Amino acid sequence: MNEHAKMLASALIRNFNKVQMELFVREPLYGGRSARLAPGTAAQKLGATIDIVAPGKRDCPYHFHHAQEEMFVVLEGAGTLRVAGEELPIVQGDVIFIPPGPEYPHQIINTSDQPLKYLSISTKDLPEIVEYPDSGKFLAMAGKRGAPELDFDIMQFKSQSADYWLDEP
Repeated sequence: MNEHAKMLASALIRNFNKVQMELFVREPLYGGRSARLAPGTAAQKLGATIDIVAPGKRDCPYHFHHAQEEMFVVLEGAGTLRVAGEELPIVQGDVIFIPPGPEYPHQIINTSDQPLKYLSISTKDLPEIVEYPDSGKFLAMAGKRGAPELDFDIMQFKSQSADYWLDEP
């Protein structure tokens, strides 16, 4: 490849079979490997992650987004989509669409005895509020992705609120 083609390939192409995956374990419920695919690419409004969830584990807490939309493509294995108070079976080949909003809290659980591999694709809309119904927490994010000095994020319990005028002059 010439230099221009190499630059284009670096900015536009990621092979999820060749990325370095990070191990995450938080016993007893969470465990697997994952890698973010979009950082360092030309992607501006989309994020992507490859996830491999260990048998009997979950990838992330039950949550919903106020701004971001997500799509999951099950590449290998089987499991359960916990969504809106229900548990739905998912298998290889399924494509799952999760719009933003409190109607669709969701979580993927590997209820099988084999690894569950899926691709997560999401919009990167900011500002964003993510709520976690099981724990009563929320995550607030704002700023410009890729510019850490502009980013703002905070994880807190919804019950810990301050008066609007607290500590204001």
